Formats: sequence, C-alpha cells, structure tokens
Amino acid sequence: MSRPLLFLDVDGPLNPWAARPERRPEGYTTIRVALHPGRALRVWLNPSHGPALLRLGYDLCWATTWMDAANRWIAPVLGLPELPYVDFGTGLFAIRPDGVHWKTEAIVAYAAGRPFAWVDDEQTSADTAYVTAEHPGRALLHLVDPRLGMREGDFEALARFAASAG
Repeated sequence: MSRPLLFLDVDGPLNPWAARPERRPEGYTTIRVALHPGRALRVWLNPSHGPALLRLGYDLCWATTWMDAANRWIAPVLGLPELPYVDFGTGLFAIRPDGVHWKTEAIVAYAAGRPFAWVDDEQTSADTAYVTAEHPGRALLHLVDPRLGMREGDFEALARFAASAG
C-alpha cells in the first residue's frame, strides 16, 4: 500500500510571510532569495520543520509557485531531499470564477486518486467542495495561518490523517 501524498505550499505554511515584518518567529532563520533579478525576497524558515515533515508518513510534494525552485532554496534549509512538484505552469495565478483556488484542479490531477493532504494558507470551502466532487480518494485540506506558519497542532493533524489514510 502506498503512502498518502503531502502537498506543501511554501509561503504561509513554511514561510510565515504575514508575521510581523520586524519580528522573525522563534526558531526560524532568514534567507534572502533572488527569484527575480533585482528583487530579493525575505524568507523565514524553521529548520526543524524538515525532519518533522519526514516523520509524518507521507510522500512529500511541493505545491507552490516556487515549483522546482523550492528544491534549490527551501529544501536545503529544511533538510529535505529533492522533492517532486506540481507543475502549475506560467499561467495567471488567480481564483477561478467558481471560487476554486488555481492550484486545486492541478493538485487533484496530480494525486490521481491517491489519498492526500494539502497544506496551504489560501484554501476555502470551494476547494473542499471541488476535491470532494472530483477526487475519489481521501483528502485533507489543511489551512495554515500565514502569520504563524506550521505549528505543533498542524503536524499533529497531518500525522492523524496519515495514520488513518494509510
């Protein structure tokens, strides 16, 4: 039996971008990333998150606008191996007219019926309804506060789902 997938967003869950800008959260380190020339992005990451994610019992997969760049910038700081990623292309990243997040359809297609959890800071009830209607396997859409990033309770919820989905 295969393990469930864990789709990981970077900004919000792993990088609490909405935290007070003058106050890096405890346990986090700062990196500066130049994804676009001339524009350095401040990213806060907690190195303890990588080992915690690896212990959860999932096959990890990036589900972020960072796509493969997460393997160059984020994974090394967290101590994660190179991970597969959902390729969202270069299209417009916007909420669809039906309210479904632009990532949702691609994540469901990537999962191809496998149980999955998706950690993000932008999910709504429209995404839950879409996943329920379009995905035959079990799924957990786990919303993380982008001011706080992933906390102990988030890891506990993910661990419970992995144990019940496997």
